[in-house]
Amino acid sequence: MDLKTLKTFQTIVKCGSFTRAADELNYQQSTVTMQIQKLESDLGIQLIERGKGLRLTEAGRLFHGQSLQIVKSIEQLQENLSDLQLGEAGNVRLGVTEPTASYRLPVILKKFIADNPKIRVSIEFANTPVLCERLLMGEVDFALCSAPDLGSELYFEPLFKEEFVVLIPEDHPLAEKPVIEPDDFQGHRLLITSATCPYRRKLEMVLQDLGNLSLDTMEIGSMTALKYYVESGFGIALVPKVVLNPVPAGTLVRNMCGNRIDMTFGIVCKTSDFPLKLASAKLYQHIKQELLKE
Repeated sequence: MDLKTLKTFQTIVKCGSFTRAADELNYQQSTVTMQIQKLESDLGIQLIERGKGLRLTEAGRLFHGQSLQIVKSIEQLQENLSDLQLGEAGNVRLGVTEPTASYRLPVILKKFIADNPKIRVSIEFANTPVLCERLLMGEVDFALCSAPDLGSELYFEPLFKEEFVVLIPEDHPLAEKPVIEPDDFQGHRLLITSATCPYRRKLEMVLQDLGNLSLDTMEIGSMTALKYYVESGFGIALVPKVVLNPVPAGTLVRNMCGNRIDMTFGIVCKTSDFPLKLASAKLYQHIKQELLKE
């Protein structure tokens, strides 16, 4: 019993005769007859009463009702498999760091999902080291983050520079300075992210180049939360420029001269998985196209 035979049986029932069914299917009548004979033989029961008019047996009525759902399910399965093969459907597991997770990705994903309603995207928020571990373990398909450590089994495609600025309370002593030097941080509380954050590691490298300045720091675990702590007067912070639209009330934005801590941001996946395939490849290309506009 195959899909073709089930469709032949349903066409016979719809048309009311073997002859009209054969015409609609563009088969020889003998082909239609042989298909039904084999179907009844395989099932071990008669489905159609032959005679002056075509009538279904009780078994035929039962078989017809249930075969409609079977054919519909098989056709849906074939369509789903075709969509999957063409990258029109599937599940994509995406990892992403802040601030892109909150400030860039929603708009990018909204357009993608509108154009690709059969592709389901799940999102994991984490920092770059955690996302790299997830990639190597096969728990995410690709990630949007800063560059992974050298020597890893990961492919990185840089897309843009994350620009950082200094955010200062408007009544802060440094507020009078139009441009902030890295050594201006000394003597003022600097709000920093967690020790595993690549942005903090880059900042520490810049400060070490200046003679390993002794700083009063306060650790804030969230990159996107930094601006709110500056707004509340806890200190100053280097924050991604993208999060300052609008600038929090009671704060000022200053550029930092000298050594910059702008971070290269891009797409990461396992080297063995690149180039990505199917739905992941489609989302990868869409995100890449949108982020390159930065």
